[in-house]
Amino acid sequence: MTHWLCITNRANWKVIKEKKVWGVPRRHRNTIAKVKPGDELVIYLKQERENKEVLEPKIVGIFEVVSEPYEDSTRIFKSPPHLNETYPLRVRIKPVKLGEVDFKPLIPKLKFITNKKKWSGHLMGKAMREIPEEDYKLIKSLPLIHFCSGRL
Repeated sequence: MTHWLCITNRANWKVIKEKKVWGVPRRHRNTIAKVKPGDELVIYLKQERENKEVLEPKIVGIFEVVSEPYEDSTRIFKSPPHLNETYPLRVRIKPVKLGEVDFKPLIPKLKFITNKKKWSGHLMGKAMREIPEEDYKLIKSLPLIHFCSGRL
């Protein structure tokens, strides 16, 4: 079983949670091709701005992959206008653990982040990345806080 950190925004998190699907742009075809049923996806919400408020990065859930990768260009995900992507390379998923935990306090403990000062470089330009089992176990062991706000 492989563990993946999947990087998304708040708008697409709603889609992932409701439709139980993870999708990536075509340029990430080689990465998603490695994903197999039984793998687990840790969903990471990147830092965003909403009006003047900074929404900090968070881990919001863990899902198990329940299908092989497949292609579907139905427009369900939100894409930056300049990219106009449908995130057509997808896998079906089922929830393992839902809730949220702040990401920044985890940085010193995560093995896959080797440069703790410039940690965001480990995530930039990626839709998903493999993480060590040790990091996955740490994240899975955390008590995730459940929120009912409309923001997630």
